[in-house]
Order: sequence, then structure tokens, then C-alpha cells
Amino acid sequence: MPSLDDRIAALAARDRPLAERILKEAIRIPADYVDRPVEEGGDPDCGLSNHEGPRMEFLRRVVVEVAAVRAAEDVDFDEYGNLVWMVEDSSDGIPTAQKRVIYWDGHTDTVRALRSQWRETLGGVDAYDGLRAGEPHDRDALRDGLGYVPPDSEWDNLVFGRGSADQLSGVVAQIVATRILLELAPEGALRGAIVRSYATAAEEDNDGGGPMHLMSRVLPGAPPELVPDAVILTEGTGDANKGALGIYRGQRGRMQIELTVTGRSCHGSMPWEGLNPLEFGGAIVAEAARRYDARDGFRDHEFLGHGTRTASWAHLETPSDCAVPDQLRVRFDRRLTVGESPEQARRDVETLDAATAARNAGLGVEVTVPRYSQRTWRGYLADNPQIYMGWLTPEDHPVIRAAVEAYRGVVTPHVAEPAGGAQGAMLRQEPRVDRWIFSTDGVGFPIPAGDDSIGIHESKGWVYSGEVKHPAMFGIGAGIEQNTHKIGECVDTRELQHAIAVLARVPSVFVPSR
Repeated sequence: MPSLDDRIAALAARDRPLAERILKEAIRIPADYVDRPVEEGGDPDCGLSNHEGPRMEFLRRVVVEVAAVRAAEDVDFDEYGNLVWMVEDSSDGIPTAQKRVIYWDGHTDTVRALRSQWRETLGGVDAYDGLRAGEPHDRDALRDGLGYVPPDSEWDNLVFGRGSADQLSGVVAQIVATRILLELAPEGALRGAIVRSYATAAEEDNDGGGPMHLMSRVLPGAPPELVPDAVILTEGTGDANKGALGIYRGQRGRMQIELTVTGRSCHGSMPWEGLNPLEFGGAIVAEAARRYDARDGFRDHEFLGHGTRTASWAHLETPSDCAVPDQLRVRFDRRLTVGESPEQARRDVETLDAATAARNAGLGVEVTVPRYSQRTWRGYLADNPQIYMGWLTPEDHPVIRAAVEAYRGVVTPHVAEPAGGAQGAMLRQEPRVDRWIFSTDGVGFPIPAGDDSIGIHESKGWVYSGEVKHPAMFGIGAGIEQNTHKIGECVDTRELQHAIAVLARVPSVFVPSR
């Protein structure tokens, strides 16, 4: 009789065409709504959250149609707008409250498509077409623009389109993996586990907003069958230089810091009559850059790397281009490594010498953390400060060991490395344990270490990272980090197949390990 490893790997291979079809349709959906006003058939929910509404409704239908849940009532939207579906084996003889709860998480929104740039750069290709590689495109432009593409002989494995890698492929993997778990439940694939799968909303605009809603509004006071023992993030874990489909156990957090410098406007011919916020603010930005270059005020972490700060946005209020402006607003993108404090990061800008000089000269200088003020496609207003904390799961944690074991069981036997070893972002036989450079939904799960609102039994195995605690987490997903958000974004469906297999195998490995 085939082992569970073999059965899962075989079903993931069987369902690869299904996963590809769902992915392509999910990519295409916004094309029916974008760039069209409501009165011409555009959807009113297609706004800043990047057309989640139509796509979310499609995904809900798919979850039911492909039998990724036992019954239609096992999938629904929550208050925030996340799509949630749940699977368990109710016949395994284990009380629900004693089961291990595993969350899967992937976001459904995308960054803006830049459709015209896609068409111009790639010879008419639309960002929402969901193309296979054999269809028209400019291969030279793709090779130049992307971090990694496979050799020409393997391009038939690629699907192109905005959201293919970041990260609709992850959500599709969750759907197909729950379908496989239900199919193999009689063989023990779900024994002792509850898998709750989340397709989250508004992640690109508000990192981790969907999980933040869970942690602040759903889990406080919740029974143990809702509180996660582990979280698996399905964001892409491929690196152009290190290999595809890594197992990522941490990431830095991030925050937005807004600097507002208010001066006094006057005619440009008499600058002495005014107080120029652009000149004083420019000095603050320049000093902030010098301080970062010198790593003054920034902590380093041996695994996650050091904190960073860069000016990322600016807005100038001015009567005209021949006047001293009224006000300058600048935002800094601040990446927080584990152990760094958001309040200290804010104070580091507030106390810059150039900020003090501006105040002494009579200008107003305010340093704040902006709040996320956009509604999700369901009309929910999160109104959270734009602070997203980093996290780190120890490499020896049972969930990381389970991920490595699952990979070796369902991926390693099915990956053939060339002589001399794999190159670039090719799939590796041996699992690669690493960390993300960018941000994911994982930043929505940490809560203050002293927060006791969620009932967390020590058997849950939560982790303390600096001043926060969080469920044990790791990521595994199709997609190369360096290919996301770019013209020609694409994903290799071989990675998608193997990601599905790992997701489907982890529950049956993790539960016995605990």
C-alpha cells in the first residue's frame, strides 16, 4: 500500500491542472471590472483593495465546487472580509478541544496591475490574462525584468499575470490542499487536526490587517478549537539565487512614520518673509538617511538582519511654484527587526538634530504613525496604526521540524537536481530554511507579550519574539520574491504542485510531534 507521502504527492500531481485553471481564472477576474466606472458595469467594490470583491466571491464558489469543504456552510466571509473555510475529521475519535489547530493564510488582493506598462513592455500582454508561457509575450523583456525565469525548455510550466506569484497561487494551494486532506481523511491525513484556511483581504494596503482582526476581535475569549497551534503562510518563498519553495520561519516587521513640517508661505521673491518647510524638511530627511547609513539607532539580528529606514513618500502643500510652501509631509518606511520598538523608531525621527533646528526656527514639526483608514470590500474599517511587528519561530520548534519532514517526504523524491546541484531559483531536493526579506500577513499575528486576552495553553507552543508573542509560524509558497510586483510577474506551476503537497502533509506530521 502506498505511504501517505506517496498518496499526497500523487494527488498534488493529479490536481496540478486543476490548480492552474483556478489560478488563471482568479487572475483574470479583475479584467472584467477594472478601468470601468460603475455606471458602465464596473463593480463598486473594485477600489483601493484591488478588486477583491469579485475575486473573493469566485473563490468561495470554487471552495465548494472542488469539494475543499465537506459542506457549503463550512466556508464563509468574516466581518473583515476574509474568506474562511475549515476541515477536520470528525470521525477520528479525538475530542475537538484536544485537536491541534493549524491556520493557513494567504491574501487575495494584489498591487496595481500597471496594465499599460505590461502591454508596452511585453508586446501586448495584459496583466490580467493569466497566460501560459507558450502564448505571446516578449521573452527578452521578461529575462531582463524578472529576478529569475527557468531555461527556455521549461517555460511551459509558467503562468503569467498580476497576482500569479503574490499571492493568488498561495490561496489556490490552500484550496486544493484542503480538497486533498478531505479525500485522504480516511487514511489519517487529518487525524487530530483542525485546519482553518484564510484568504485574507487588503494585505497589500494594510499588511496583516486580516490576521489583526482575528487576534483582536475573534480570538479573545475563544475556545481552544479556534486558537491556532501553528500558522502556515502561503506567500511565495522562492529566492532568485537560493532556490524555490523555501521554508521561511521569520521576517522583520515594518511601520510607517509620518513627518509633517509646517512653515509659513510667502511670495517666492521674498523668501525671508516665510519659513520654508521644504528646505527644513529636506534637511531632516537628509539627516535621517545619514543616520541610517551609519546604522545609528538600528539593531541587527543574526538571522533576520538589521532594521532599515527609507523615505518612501512625500506631499507638498504650496500655493504655486513661485512661493514658499505651506507644509511638507514625508513618510518613512521603517523595517523593524526583532527587538526594535515602534515607539523608539518614531522618537529616533522626532529627535533628529535637524528636526530640533526646524522647531527652533519657528516651524511646526510633528512625527506620527498614520492609521489605515480605508474600508475593506465588505465595508469594514480596521482603523489600525500602521505598525506591523516582526516574528521569528525557532528552528527547533516542532512545526519547523514538521515542515522539513513533510518536504522531504512529498517533495524531495520528486525533484531531480542536475549534476553539480540546482542553480538559481530551481527546486531543491533538500529543504531550505530561511526568512523573508519583505512583509507578509505574518505581521498580523504577533500581540504584546503581556496580552492575556487570548486563552493560550502552554501546549499551544506559542513563541516569544522580543516584546511580542505569536503562534509558531512558517511560510511555504510558490513564487520567487524578486518576481513579485514586477512587469511580467509569473509563477511556476511545479512549485504550486509541491506547495500543495507540503500543506497537505504537514498536519499529519505535526500532530504526532506535539
